[in-house]
Amino acid sequence: MSDVATAGSTKGAAARESAQPEQAELRLERHRVELTGYCYRMLGSAFEAEDAVQETMVRAWRALERFEGRSSLRSWLYRIATNVCLDMLGGSGRRARPMDLSSPSGAENPPGPTLPETTWIEPMPSGRILPGGDPAETAVTRESVRLAFIAALQHLPPRQRAVLILREVLAWRASEVAELLDTTVASVNSALQRARATLASAEITAGGSTDPMDEEQRALLARYVSAFESYDLDALTAVLHDDATLSMPPYELWLRGRDEIRAWLTGHGAGCRGSRLVPVTANGCRAFGQYRPDPDGGFSPWALQVVEVSGGRITALNSFLDTTRLFPLFGRPARLAPR
Repeated sequence: MSDVATAGSTKGAAARESAQPEQAELRLERHRVELTGYCYRMLGSAFEAEDAVQETMVRAWRALERFEGRSSLRSWLYRIATNVCLDMLGGSGRRARPMDLSSPSGAENPPGPTLPETTWIEPMPSGRILPGGDPAETAVTRESVRLAFIAALQHLPPRQRAVLILREVLAWRASEVAELLDTTVASVNSALQRARATLASAEITAGGSTDPMDEEQRALLARYVSAFESYDLDALTAVLHDDATLSMPPYELWLRGRDEIRAWLTGHGAGCRGSRLVPVTANGCRAFGQYRPDPDGGFSPWALQVVEVSGGRITALNSFLDTTRLFPLFGRPARLAPR
């Protein structure tokens, strides 16, 4: 009996020991989405954010046995993630949108040369950065991952950026941020004031809030998809705001106004005729994988469109053309079969 009991005890201990790594991994993984949202706001790049979170998880896993529990696991992970992001931002230039770099162009102008990938704010699948939960909280969080807000954050020095995100987006107390950054409450408050002043003095804002995804917006977007796929430019321009913008990273060129957008779609952008749009979500907005007709048959990837809506009209069409990298990120196929 004693041998049986000993054997049972040994098996039980072994089972508990083997389960510990799985439990530790689950404890870390439950924070992945919110950490990805944080790193994305810091870095402005979907791919760099995922790399930063993966590095955070690796560092946390290696140091987990030494974690003394003097702070919460969540706070500890944010400390690691912040250090990773600050390291990655050292010496790098800020990312931007085309409208942050130049004045609007005319539809008669060709796109011009492309700029490097590191120039641009990148879109991010909503599910990777927006945790579920209270609808009101989700709405606030959704606004904080809009492309315009991510671009505005890029104007701040990295530590001020971290302070602003932690204090005003994630609602951390000044004392918590001070502990995370190994500084004082006074220093945190000063950094927050400077960050606010920088955005205000440069008239940098996140823009107007986007409409919630309700039946009215769904109907508007359905009209947009129908108009775009049928290339009915009367119907398409009818859903655009008078001052709607069209941008196409990696090109610096961008357009303002529905007349300019229409002229572009009948001119340099006429190759979009016959496209198909496949819905996804990005940055808290409705987005679409755009496929253009392929001469060899079927449809080939062309752009990841992030569509912003406010006041019952489409205010921005953000078309990201780096489909080789973006379509796998958004789970879109490399090709669509003929209809």
